[in-house]
Amino acid sequence: MAYEFRRGKRRTIGFTVGVDGLVVSAPRLTAVAEVEAALREKERWIVSKLGEARERHRRMESTRIEWRDGASFPFLGEQVVLALDPRQRHGRGGAVLETGSQPLADAPRLTLHVGLPQSATPEQLRDTTQAWLMRQARRVFTTRLDHYAPNLQVQWQKLSLSSAGTRWGSASADGSIRLNWRLVHFSESIIDYVVVHELAHLREMNHGPRFWAHVESVLPDYEVRRGVLKEEAVPRW
Repeated sequence: MAYEFRRGKRRTIGFTVGVDGLVVSAPRLTAVAEVEAALREKERWIVSKLGEARERHRRMESTRIEWRDGASFPFLGEQVVLALDPRQRHGRGGAVLETGSQPLADAPRLTLHVGLPQSATPEQLRDTTQAWLMRQARRVFTTRLDHYAPNLQVQWQKLSLSSAGTRWGSASADGSIRLNWRLVHFSESIIDYVVVHELAHLREMNHGPRFWAHVESVLPDYEVRRGVLKEEAVPRW
């Protein structure tokens, strides 16, 4: 297979696998024959990792949201259909979530009516939907924090929403909690794991055995939930 080859200030031969392919890095004076021997030795690992990277990319691309009338996105683990509705009762720029009375088989039962005209741009629809999702995230997160804090015998003081690329939450010793608003795409079971994780940090500001014991005391199946979170594909915006 083709690969990108780099030489630089390093002591060993290294391999980096991503959706764009394989990058091989080697010390400046390493012989090409030695690099090729290392490639043959790592052949199965490289092929496996390339397959995983491409599958992960495929899954991520399949979740990309098309910002148009009739598109869908996940909310609390359930698909929601977007509907441009300039007559929507909250006025231009607002949004109302409605539940279908008799949904068709395999069809989403939830519709978000967005108070924008049919001529609205994808950016306008995206920004209005994001504002709605962030409001829902604050509401849901606050409810779950209030629910679990007594179980862990802690008090949280402040909730902030983050847009971190890879971090779902954080906690400070002063009781401040930060949660990624994109968690609102996932089911409440997954949200609860992150909420309990951060609340447990108000007892133990580390990831030692005592910390995980606190998490397990509230969520005995936390390892299953954590595994699901790692596998979940976050919608591409």
